[in-house]
Amino acid sequence: MSVDFYCDEVLSGKTPVNKVYETENVLAYHHTRPFYPVHIVVIPKRHISSLITLEDSDTGLLVELLSVVKKVASDVVSEQGACRVITNLGKYQDSKHLHWHIAFGTPIR
Repeated sequence: MSVDFYCDEVLSGKTPVNKVYETENVLAYHHTRPFYPVHIVVIPKRHISSLITLEDSDTGLLVELLSVVKKVASDVVSEQGACRVITNLGKYQDSKHLHWHIAFGTPIR
């Protein structure tokens, strides 16, 4: 069984994070091992494997997630002038928990 970093570490509180924004169902925080100078992760607080495993019943959560992604991305664009919004699927998705990266700058590693 694989470890779900977001459920097992972040949401459990085992790994402390620097929160950017939070709602009842969504958490945005600074990446614990950033790849970019500005690197924020947005996750649902409930386990969902990926964007393509969302159920029709998850529509409300998806809207809330995208609302948080929009807010955080807008803040980064206001501060930095640009950003990337990325979600990975399949072999590109290391952590099998739905999440978005909001990033600015040249990769630092």
